[in-house]
Amino acid sequence: MKRRDFLTGTAVGLGAGLAGGAAIDGFARAALQENSVAAPAIVSGREVGTTWKVQTSWPGGIGLEIFKQWCNGIVEKTGGELAFTPLGANDLVGEFQLFEAVQNGVLDAMNPFTLYWAGRMPAAVFLSSYPMGLRHPHEWDVFYYKLGGLEMARALFAGFDMHYVGPIHHGPNIIHSKVPIRSIDDFKGRRMRLPGGMVAELFQAAGARTTLLPGSEIFPALENGSIDVADYVGPAVNYALGFHKVTKFISMGPPGLMSIYQPVDLMDLTVGMAAWNRLTAHLRQFVETEVHVYSDLHHAAIQQADQAAWKRFEDAGSQITRLSAIDVDRFTKLAIPLWFNWANKDEGAARAFKVQLEYMMSGSLGYVTPEDIKGHALKWT
Repeated sequence: MKRRDFLTGTAVGLGAGLAGGAAIDGFARAALQENSVAAPAIVSGREVGTTWKVQTSWPGGIGLEIFKQWCNGIVEKTGGELAFTPLGANDLVGEFQLFEAVQNGVLDAMNPFTLYWAGRMPAAVFLSSYPMGLRHPHEWDVFYYKLGGLEMARALFAGFDMHYVGPIHHGPNIIHSKVPIRSIDDFKGRRMRLPGGMVAELFQAAGARTTLLPGSEIFPALENGSIDVADYVGPAVNYALGFHKVTKFISMGPPGLMSIYQPVDLMDLTVGMAAWNRLTAHLRQFVETEVHVYSDLHHAAIQQADQAAWKRFEDAGSQITRLSAIDVDRFTKLAIPLWFNWANKDEGAARAFKVQLEYMMSGSLGYVTPEDIKGHALKWT
């Protein structure tokens, strides 16, 4: 297959694959099938040139289904030059071992929640949404593709012998709870699962007792009572994971802001540098283009599934509670010092945050004013 043929066919091929999958009720079925699909060894009678093992953080539900559909389409789009073998969360390594697995060549690539690496790389906090920061997917696309964010991310991961291909949108995170959460004060004393980093620190500042757990361990922790509040991704995935069986309430921000702490919880595709460098130049260009297209369609398909999930939660007796604009103001006051604390951990974090802060303070957004950040400064500018 000529380079022009499969590069121009990327959007059409992926769109058709996901459009077909969107009609499938994937909530429970995808979780049962999560280990059943692998990339084919041949295409059109020819052996595949290169096969990558790619593990995602999705443990089940529509997220895992879409991921597998995408991976299994790569071999046809490249005419057999490249294939992805899709692996679900914990299929080969634990979720928090993905970083080292890609570094060491156990996996060729990973599709994680970028925020998971905040402990290794402080700038990871600013490579995914953080409390009261950029609040919509298009704002993150502006940061990555027009304000230098992609180059920053690639330079950071290159220091760990990996290539950051690009961000992948899925949607906001929501909170499931055994007790109603109607204001910031209701988090006090609650045992709460969070992804770590700045998000955990925000809820600690609000009085919660936080713990770090991968997505696959949330349900049993809620079931056995070791936690009574948990954040995870959106309605479709969370319903598939059974959160409605072990909690009664769903807490969100005010109307129009589903999540005040991770309104755009980004994933990514990151590849081991050795695997990346073995690709030809035209295949590297294909993968970069493909990830950008996949991000858009992955996001849209999950939002579609979320609409059906809300009715399922309602039928299961789940109740939605919302924080108020007053709570948003109170959370913002807690968040701003955390922004600067994390940005001042190293130069990479400071550079990424500086660009985002200027964007948030611009006439385009206006999320932050000079008065809001008075008394705070960056070590690196």
